[in-house]
Amino acid sequence: MAKVPVQFTLNGSEKAEFIESGTTLLHALRDKIGDTSPKGGCHQGTCGACSVIIDGELRLSCLMLAETCSGADIQTAAGLAEGGMLHPLQRAFLDAFATQCGFCTPGMIIAAKVLLDHTPNPSREDVVEALSGNICRCTGYEPIIQAVLAAARANSQNAA
Repeated sequence: MAKVPVQFTLNGSEKAEFIESGTTLLHALRDKIGDTSPKGGCHQGTCGACSVIIDGELRLSCLMLAETCSGADIQTAAGLAEGGMLHPLQRAFLDAFATQCGFCTPGMIIAAKVLLDHTPNPSREDVVEALSGNICRCTGYEPIIQAVLAAARANSQNAA
């Protein structure tokens, strides 16, 4: 299969790779670049475990071809922490016991980040809607919803 060049920014770092045409962004990130934070769950776009942020928008990396992402700014859960400090959403998930096996957590956090980027003070219904594309099979959704709301409250207190 023909290899194609792909260049994009991943978590603030420029990446350039040759990948086989038709490779999903999920496989390029995990297998070629080594960012394993997006998870391969259903590979059909229904579980949200592979969620990433591309140019500020929530996307499912299992449904995107890597070659269509040239020039994009991609953010994964692995890139949220800065200077050894967890992102407020990551801290809130830990504090609210919103993780169990952790498989869904990166996708949940990415979906929540996009929500808070666009809606800094979301309602509970906003959070439920934002996370509706993500499936958690072990924690249950209430701790996750509470974690997102806590992160939003912390962000608004820090902004005041």
